[in-house]
Amino acid sequence: MPLYHDDDQAMLADTASGFMAEEGNIAKQLRHWRDRDCKDGFGHGLWKQMAEMGFTGILVDEADGGLGLGHVEAGIVLEEIGRNLTPSPFLTSSVLAASALKHGSSEIKQRYLPGLVEGERVFAVAIDESAKHRPERIATRAEKSGNGFKLSGSKSFVVHGASADMIVVAARTSGSDEDADGVTLFAVPKDAAGMRQDAVRLVDSSVASHIILDGVELDGDAVIGEVDGGRDILDAMLSAGRVGAAAEGVGVASGAMDMTVDYLKQRKQFGKLIGEFQALQHRAAHLYSEVEIARAATIKAQQLLDAGAESADLFASVAKAKVAKAAGLAVREGVQMHGGIGMTDEYDIGLYMKRDRALSEFLGDAYYHANRVAELSGY
Repeated sequence: MPLYHDDDQAMLADTASGFMAEEGNIAKQLRHWRDRDCKDGFGHGLWKQMAEMGFTGILVDEADGGLGLGHVEAGIVLEEIGRNLTPSPFLTSSVLAASALKHGSSEIKQRYLPGLVEGERVFAVAIDESAKHRPERIATRAEKSGNGFKLSGSKSFVVHGASADMIVVAARTSGSDEDADGVTLFAVPKDAAGMRQDAVRLVDSSVASHIILDGVELDGDAVIGEVDGGRDILDAMLSAGRVGAAAEGVGVASGAMDMTVDYLKQRKQFGKLIGEFQALQHRAAHLYSEVEIARAATIKAQQLLDAGAESADLFASVAKAKVAKAAGLAVREGVQMHGGIGMTDEYDIGLYMKRDRALSEFLGDAYYHANRVAELSGY
C-alpha cells in the first residue's frame, strides 16, 4: 500500500486543513478557552461544527448514521487537530468510544451514536488506574447485582471525563487483576449514582478526571459486547486510540516544525537571517526527515488497522513510539531555535511543547510502546 493519500483522502485533508485553520486555530480555541478557565477545556460550538462537517461520525458505520470511513480518514482530521492544537473531544469520542460502541448491542448504538454523529454528545474512556498507562492490569470490579452489575474501583486521568455524557469503563467481572480474560466494558452514563469525579487541568490546558466508582449500579444492557469478553474490544479500542494519538502527534510535530522554519526565515542575527546558518539548516533538515518518517509509520498503522491485518496492533505501537520521539524533538528544537522568546506565553511554540507532553503520555509513552514492540516481536 502506498504511504500517501488517495484522491478522496487528499480532498478530505484539504477540507479539514482549511476548517481547522479557520475555526480551530490557537487564538480562537485553545487560548480562548484556556484564558477563560473553561471547565470543559474545549468549545461545544466547534464540536457541533465538526459534526456538521461530518467529522464526528467518520468511524461510525453508515447503518448507524455515520460516514463509515476508516482510520486513515480519522487520522487526517486528527493531524489537523494537532497542527492547530485544537481542543476537542474527537480522539476520546469519535475514535476511542466509537470503536468500542461498534461492538455494542443495537440498543446501545441507538442510545449513544446519534448524539455523537450530531455533535450533541461527548464520550470518554476510563481504563487506567494509576499514573502510568497499564491496561494489562484492571482492578476495578463489576459484581453481579440483580439483572445488572455494581461497579467499584477507581480510574485515573480520564480525559474529558467531567464533560462526558457517557464513559466507557473497563472493569473486571472475573479473575485476578492481571488476567487477560475476565474484563468487561460498560457504558456508564454521566449521572450514574455513586460515581464521583475530581477534575484536574493538565499541562496542555485540557481537563481530565480522577474517578471513583462507589457501588455504581448498572443495568445489564450497559454491557458493551459480552460479559468477560471485553479484552478483545478493549485491545481494538486501544489500537484505534493509539493510532489516532499518533496522527495527532504528527500534526503537533508538523505545526511546531512549520512555525520554527518560518521563524528561521524571519529572525535576523549579526545582519543575517538565522536560517542561513548551516548548523540550523542541518537541524531543520534532520527534524523534517524525522517528522516524515513518523508520518509514514502512522499512515502504515492506519492502513493495517483498516485492513484488519494481524500486524496492526504491532504497528500501532511502532507509530505511537516513533511519533512520541519525533514530536518531542520538534517541540524542543522549536523552543530552542526561537531562543528566549520561545519560553514566553506570547509565542505559540511553547503551547506545542505542552500539548506534546500530555499527548505523548496518553495511551502509553514512547518507552511503553518500544517495550511492547519488542515483546510482540518475540524479544
